[in-house]
Amino acid sequence: MPHLSSQLLSPAPTGTVSFPSAELSALPEKVLQFGTGVLLRGLPDYLIDKANRQGIFNGRIVVVKSTDGGDIDAFRRQDGLYTLGIRGIADGQEISENVVCSAISRVLSAKSQWADILACAANPELTVVISNTTEVGIQLVSDDITQSPPQSFPGKLLAFLLARYRAFSGDKSKGLVIVPTELIPDNGTKLESILLEQAHRNGLDAEFIDWLETANQVCNSLVDRIVPGRPDAATQAALEAELGYEDELLTMSEVYTLWAIEGDARVKSVLSFEQADAGVIVQPDINLFRELKLRLLNGTHTLSCGLAFLAGLPTVREAMDDADVASFMHNLLLGDLLPGIPYAVDEKVGQRFGMQVLDRFRNPAIEHRWLSISMNYTAKLQMRCVPVLLHYHRKLRAVPHYMALGFAAYLRFMRAEREEQGVWYGEANGQEYPIQDEKASYYAGLWQRLEPAELTRTVLHNQALWGHDLLALPGFADCVIRYLEQLLEQGARATVAQALNRKVAV
Repeated sequence: MPHLSSQLLSPAPTGTVSFPSAELSALPEKVLQFGTGVLLRGLPDYLIDKANRQGIFNGRIVVVKSTDGGDIDAFRRQDGLYTLGIRGIADGQEISENVVCSAISRVLSAKSQWADILACAANPELTVVISNTTEVGIQLVSDDITQSPPQSFPGKLLAFLLARYRAFSGDKSKGLVIVPTELIPDNGTKLESILLEQAHRNGLDAEFIDWLETANQVCNSLVDRIVPGRPDAATQAALEAELGYEDELLTMSEVYTLWAIEGDARVKSVLSFEQADAGVIVQPDINLFRELKLRLLNGTHTLSCGLAFLAGLPTVREAMDDADVASFMHNLLLGDLLPGIPYAVDEKVGQRFGMQVLDRFRNPAIEHRWLSISMNYTAKLQMRCVPVLLHYHRKLRAVPHYMALGFAAYLRFMRAEREEQGVWYGEANGQEYPIQDEKASYYAGLWQRLEPAELTRTVLHNQALWGHDLLALPGFADCVIRYLEQLLEQGARATVAQALNRKVAV
């Protein structure tokens, strides 16, 4: 079976795949992208490819990868091409599409090709920077931007912007539109503040700092598309047999698409790919989109992943096929998270969005694994769920039971049994699982020396974790403790069943 590459496209095969035309591979590089992950492939890169096919944006992407190896080699073997399998239901119609995306021109390693990356700064046609470096990528660290490369993503971006400033002698028309897609509130605002702080810490001159602030626009943005990535081996083999070629970067996604970007008329003009898909929205205020997505979709994911995994349901779809866990997720989303959103949301709009989320979770074509969702579990819980918990308490003066159970499941999930080569492993249902969280060692220490009740109180009281003393919320700690004890004694399934019947006294 042939391998996906540019040679496979000439002449373009026919069948169940939408292949790009040869002309698209000659488009100029207009975008610098930090990250190679599946979300970027399944949403921004796909949307740019879609716009290119319509003759709208007419630009390709240079991708920066932080390390050598991994998928960087696959991109090189496949000439930047990858297949996106789009599956789901839209307006009552089942959708099944396969698209070979050609928006990526090349992938460069920051570690070994930093000079080549900086050379892109002198490209006059470059107008856009996109990033997805996970929730922990946009952080201020002490960084020397003269290193090759700088340590952090903001440091790398600042070094690139300095190179562009110098290449065009401070020409303000050569500033860039920068769109981070990391799922943190006000991601653009936070990234811009870090860039300015690092510029001062690195002693950069006032003229550059003025150019940085006035010539460039760093936009808050929100992405919403479930992109579980590469399918399991059996599904991959079946799809490749259908496609007629092998693809190391084969990526699956749902149909639903949202990329909301906060920007003015200039941003709208530069990001002309907005015209290619109704799911791309550029407007001055995107807070409503952010709150609904962050609190209802991502919040439900975060507060359900530990519980569903401990219940022996490895994927979101399997959880939605389980009556009890599906009921828990429904009640959590509509009963606890929706009323707790710290933003003015019309109840009908929230209910409609929530039901869309549950329908998306039921998508039979998506294999979204809870273990993948559990990455950076603590950071996600703090960013996505704690503000909802606090607002729920202020608004209703009550304990959100389903949130308490989700928090208890998080604590149980973080109980490590052993450590190997810096990775902590927990155990559930007779199998080990990796705890992919920067606080894994912290929890391993707590579980080794504390009983569940004391551990719970210690964690809830830790303001460094949550930004607040959650122990101060009346009744919440007691509810979490009861659920945690049930999880340890009876297991996840029995605990969920009893929670649905409100058998846990507080």
